[in-house]
Amino acid sequence: MEKERHLILVAGGSGTRMGGNMPKQFMEIGGKAILHHTLERFIDAVPDIRVTVVLPDAWKQEWMDYCYRKNLICSQKLVSGGITRFHSVKNALGRVPDGVLVAVHDGVRPLLSTDMIRRLFSEADMHPAVVPVVPVVDTLKVLDKRTDRDGQTELVPVPGEKADRSRLFAAQTPQIFWSEILKKAYSQPYSTAFTDDASVAESSGVEIKYPEGERYNIKITTPEDMTAAEALLKIR
Repeated sequence: MEKERHLILVAGGSGTRMGGNMPKQFMEIGGKAILHHTLERFIDAVPDIRVTVVLPDAWKQEWMDYCYRKNLICSQKLVSGGITRFHSVKNALGRVPDGVLVAVHDGVRPLLSTDMIRRLFSEADMHPAVVPVVPVVDTLKVLDKRTDRDGQTELVPVPGEKADRSRLFAAQTPQIFWSEILKKAYSQPYSTAFTDDASVAESSGVEIKYPEGERYNIKITTPEDMTAAEALLKIR
């Protein structure tokens, strides 16, 4: 029997690397906010999905006004972002019941397909933790930073160390879990080693299933990412 589907959209950051006065999740592509595009992908894939959105306190009203202006009809719980992503997700998990599947997704990853969303949820019906990954395609170098006598920083190779690209994969979102298992993982004290939900779950001993993600499921972080996302959305 399928478990009920829940979504935590993490959009609590300020997006400083994008520049400007507006957090990147509210910047528009093709007349819609990035967060709007992302939310629509999940609604299209799972129409009855239950949604919790993590936002900066100062932007909650702006998002509510935006949804009204754009006639974005979707029942949502709004939760305040924390000082780190870990604390933001932990805040949101307090609004998610036990016994369901909960997908945690970056609000600024609007390019994933509905097929990917459905496929990952189906995997999660059978496995308590599902994290999509894609193979690293770039050639990687192991380098150290070194400061010379003039105070200039340069990158220098580390003798004898090489990165084996064939064994390296990049984790994506949505990362989907049985809710009671993810809540237990998030009861741990915060650690700087917690860079995503998978790292939190692994730290508590959860075995993770790693299906293939999608190459263009990119996280929009820089102006260059925004340009690429605009082009990809036009193609779709």
